[in-house]
Amino acid sequence: MNAAGPTLFDWARRAARPVFYLGNNRVSQLGVVLTTASAITLLTFYTTEFFGVHPGPYVGIITYLILPGVFVLGLLIIPAGIARKLRRERRAGQLPPTYPQINLADVRLRETIYFVIVMSGLNLALFLTATYRGVHYMDSTQFCGLPCHSVMEPEYTAYQNSPHARVACIECHIGPGAPWFVRSKLSGAYQVLSVNLNLYSRPIPTPIEDLRPSRETCEQCHWPLKFHGDKIVVRPHFAEDEPNTKTYTVLSLHTGGIDPLTRQPVGNHGVHLMPAAQIDYYAADHARQQILYVRYRKADGQVVEFVAGDAGKPLEELRAQPLRQMDCMDCHNRPTHTFELPGPALDRALNAGRIEPALPFAKKQGLELLQLSYASQAEAASQLRTRWRDFYRQQHPALFNSHRQAIEQGADALVDIYSRNVFPQMNIFWSTYPNNLGHDPAPGCFRCHDGAHSTPDGSRTIPNDCSTCHALLAFEEPEPDILKTLRGE
Repeated sequence: MNAAGPTLFDWARRAARPVFYLGNNRVSQLGVVLTTASAITLLTFYTTEFFGVHPGPYVGIITYLILPGVFVLGLLIIPAGIARKLRRERRAGQLPPTYPQINLADVRLRETIYFVIVMSGLNLALFLTATYRGVHYMDSTQFCGLPCHSVMEPEYTAYQNSPHARVACIECHIGPGAPWFVRSKLSGAYQVLSVNLNLYSRPIPTPIEDLRPSRETCEQCHWPLKFHGDKIVVRPHFAEDEPNTKTYTVLSLHTGGIDPLTRQPVGNHGVHLMPAAQIDYYAADHARQQILYVRYRKADGQVVEFVAGDAGKPLEELRAQPLRQMDCMDCHNRPTHTFELPGPALDRALNAGRIEPALPFAKKQGLELLQLSYASQAEAASQLRTRWRDFYRQQHPALFNSHRQAIEQGADALVDIYSRNVFPQMNIFWSTYPNNLGHDPAPGCFRCHDGAHSTPDGSRTIPNDCSTCHALLAFEEPEPDILKTLRGE
């Protein structure tokens, strides 16, 4: 020992004696094995990923969630084994008064110490990397949509065919900041349990109760008060007759916002989301389709109340109910997970040429086939193709032979429409989820704008005039003048 007193190295060697002695037990050795094995496996996966081989959703769960858990478990077992041996030898009176000396002159012992130091540093690096990658993987769209395939298949399919298909799930379901991240992971723990124990609902009930307010998520990209003025919407429609007669409906939607000249709120966005104003409402059902009470607080502080004609409850009781503040999601309730109806879906397919409009009765026949009951998507795919072919083979044999490719393409389109929108295994069929953007077939706007929501004294009513939200420029016309004008003809 140094004459000036013990050095830091001497203190470290003295502190290491009990660790070396007590660490010699089967439990700690098991921890070393688990940690080492999982570390080697993790390094293998990370190396393959570095060279461009990315794991699938199920391999990703093992790589980024299970293996890091085993790695940490092994690290925890090592000190647990040490504590267990200390407790047992102390109770048995076998604990030595002084721990055996560590002979650093022993080359093998020094090599072991160096190995432990190096591996400890590597383990720390692996732990940090695994933690980062695990969090990153849990935030991925792949993790949200694919591992829980039976549950999330409908929503993930709709998401992939939506305008937000390139927006990560967490951008809307979690948003920025740590509090909602933690909250979502705690909620997700029960969801994992419900999937594994088959406790989840079929279909998944909506709206989601604990979804973060849209003003903290949607409005990070979309500014609702930005002035958009009127938006022209052209909707092609095909009749259920032999030539699939094509017509157009043209709307001018009063999207509005804050008028840049008058600085006043106009249009749908401006009136419903004007600054300093607030709309709260009470819905009698979980799906928010039966709105009985609306409270409109103006920017100047004035409050106007509207009660549904069939509310069946006194005003005082309605006021005492838990109210929801209106936001984007009350109208745009399916902004990403949108399920189509068979009629509009067929119109889009015919207009895009995925179903050949020259095929007689294509709209009528497609509509009939899509609305039949099928036990599964596999059965639907088989039956749709067979019945579509049989119709043209039996009713139009000459056309069946001359337009075989168009008929097969139409069959593919029918299967695609069905597989994107109907999921029998989750009890999701046409119109299972109402879409509030509009008023057909779900009430949508008419939940409030039905002409039956009036002030208690009856002096004011929420308007239900069509021109409040849009102007009808053409309705199912073959060649609307407005389209000719827009095309510059």
